Amino acid sequence: MRLSRFFVDLTLTLGRHELPDAQAHYIARVLRLGVGDAVQLFDGSGFEYRGRLCAVGKKQVQVELDERLHGQAESPLKIHLGQGLSRGERMDWAIQKATELGATEITPIISDRCEVRLNDERADKRLAHWRQIAISACEQCGRSVLPTLHAPQTLAQWLGIEADLKLLLHPVASPLAEHAAPSNLAMLIGPEGGLSEAEIDQARQQGFLPARLGPRVLRTETAPVVALSVAQYLWGDLA
Repeated sequence: MRLSRFFVDLTLTLGRHELPDAQAHYIARVLRLGVGDAVQLFDGSGFEYRGRLCAVGKKQVQVELDERLHGQAESPLKIHLGQGLSRGERMDWAIQKATELGATEITPIISDRCEVRLNDERADKRLAHWRQIAISACEQCGRSVLPTLHAPQTLAQWLGIEADLKLLLHPVASPLAEHAAPSNLAMLIGPEGGLSEAEIDQARQQGFLPARLGPRVLRTETAPVVALSVAQYLWGDLA
């Protein structure tokens, strides 16, 4: 039987813990787990904790943790993905797959051709939604550390980041594999309408090098899946 595994937004230690409301509801009402059922929890620290449910009520669930384990090792390649902001499920998909593929940091990028406009309130709600998607992806894929999910930034704000290698995905460029292995990588992917020529020039001025993934032009939600897979294969832990 598969061991149920959950992220909890609190600092875990060995011993008894009362679970947050969201996890308590899911365990008691959705999964219908009961006293004595085994669970495995992680808090983003890199450790995993195993234990058993010791109290399950309508509004309260408690767990007794009796074993601490080292979690899944993170990739030696640190990747900061700058993902052009896109609509609804496309952005959700990009964040989910980037998390599964080991992205260390993810920043939604607001650029000239973005079709999405977020005020402060909507941005906060979307950020909370995306964080939950990343959490669910970590629960599914076995990651013990959540990627850092930044609030949306303008392209100009994001381009100043530091990295050993900064790449701009572009259909007319040298292959990504021709670059020397970095220890940390910044990767920029445009929105549904692509980056404008002015934005491409701006990225180049900030040290971003064009790189292509192959002969076909990929959708904005497909590009991070392929790009991160290739980068992890070449320089990370996907082999």
